[in-house]
Amino acid sequence: MLSISSAFDGGNIAVIEAQAAQNIRLAIEKDAHSAFYQWFYFRLSGARDEACQINIENAGGASYTPGWNGYRAVASYDRETWFRVETTYKDGVLTIAHTPQSDCVWYAYFAPYSMERHADMLGELAGLDGVRVSVLTHTLDGQALDLVTLTAPGDDPHAPVKEKLKLWVTARQHPGETMAEWWIEGFLGRLTDVSDPVAAALLRRANFYVVPNMNPDGSRRGHLRTNAAGINLNREWHEPSLEKSPEVFAVRNKMDKVGVDFALDVHGDENLPYNFIAGAEGTPGFDEAAAGRLDGFKKALVAASPDFQTKFGYPVSPPGTANLAICTNQLAARFSCLAMTLEMPFKDTADTPNREFGWSPERCKRFGEAHLDALYQCLDSLR
Repeated sequence: MLSISSAFDGGNIAVIEAQAAQNIRLAIEKDAHSAFYQWFYFRLSGARDEACQINIENAGGASYTPGWNGYRAVASYDRETWFRVETTYKDGVLTIAHTPQSDCVWYAYFAPYSMERHADMLGELAGLDGVRVSVLTHTLDGQALDLVTLTAPGDDPHAPVKEKLKLWVTARQHPGETMAEWWIEGFLGRLTDVSDPVAAALLRRANFYVVPNMNPDGSRRGHLRTNAAGINLNREWHEPSLEKSPEVFAVRNKMDKVGVDFALDVHGDENLPYNFIAGAEGTPGFDEAAAGRLDGFKKALVAASPDFQTKFGYPVSPPGTANLAICTNQLAARFSCLAMTLEMPFKDTADTPNREFGWSPERCKRFGEAHLDALYQCLDSLR
């Protein structure tokens, strides 16, 4: 007997009809208190060795419908290895065609990063020398908003740090962009590797402040873009509030206390099949020196990873037109620092494709590791 469920951490789907494997009819649920939707994650049981046709019938009304073009969903039998499956988009319906080889198979928009895995990562980090895990606030659903502070082993993370650079990384403001936390896992894994000379050199000169998941509530609820109140956190950085966006309120307050010399906000893009960086060119005070820092980091990242490119990305905002409610723009203007948004694809990288896995958790982690090399090359420009 066929069975479909999404009643688990990060799950999202509604069943219209699931009587026959050849005509499974589903719909994606909207974010709570919001019109956003595109993230899906569900389990199919009882269809082993059956040719399944899974139709997501409301895909044509999703938030970013151009993202369906050339897209292939991911599937997994163990929720560890996620592979791509045949997917088509026509007449507003997203169709997944797959013959499961197991009694249980999970399908998702991108490889999920659960709050349980988040907790496991924090547990591993919290016992390491030079790492402190603290709670900045609690969310509207009562979850902890975690900050990971990394210093050179033996340093006091609460001591004055005027002589050291303050480097901030935030991820997953939009909960459905799970590639961001896979990237964080790789980034933190290398940064805490005591045998890595680049990580050691960075920690001697800088303290890192990392928020692995800015939106725990949306993550657990299976949202695409918003928190428990239906708020897009990446439009709250100018005037965050405890009532609507306590996550941003707490992080920005901590930044004001600590200071920011570098800020990277990690995201995913539904449409473009590329890894790229969006800068803060439209902010007040963005001058030749700021442009040089941005260009220098991009060049260093191109050298560090073949998966990064600079030809394709978002249009650059004209001078003085930047929306200061967006994280990167607010931080660039507020701290006169190099602030950037990193975007990764839901699909695959057009220049370095992988047919079986597409852009995957493993590649996200390797890409996160590569950012340490780029940072090392650019440290002198951040002061």
